[in-house]
Amino acid sequence: MMPETTTLPLWCQILVAALALGGAIIAFLGSMGLWRLDSYFERVHAPSIIATMGCWLIMHATWIYFSVSGQSLAVHALLIAVFISVTVPITTIFLMRAALFRARRAGQDVPPPLSSVVRNEPAEHPDV
Repeated sequence: MMPETTTLPLWCQILVAALALGGAIIAFLGSMGLWRLDSYFERVHAPSIIATMGCWLIMHATWIYFSVSGQSLAVHALLIAVFISVTVPITTIFLMRAALFRARRAGQDVPPPLSSVVRNEPAEHPDV
């Protein structure tokens, strides 16, 4: 048995194609940031911001396609986009902090800590 095909209105086809293509282009630009930028601190920023933006565009394309085609409201696409939008920035923050602490311990030229709690050199008394 052949699956039933759904014909979308022209405005919907154009909108879905533009959103999906825009999301793909933005994701490609984030990948180029990984390739072109030199240091880890520069490279980690491009994909984290760009991945979230590209994900939202592709999610909107999926949401519009499935909603207009009459199959159902695409809640799964919204849940995926929310999950990515929450986890990617948090993961990026943790990775950047770990890289920054590692660079400080190695004596590299990085910005000084903003807090007086973080020390660059070991304490004189270990129990202090």
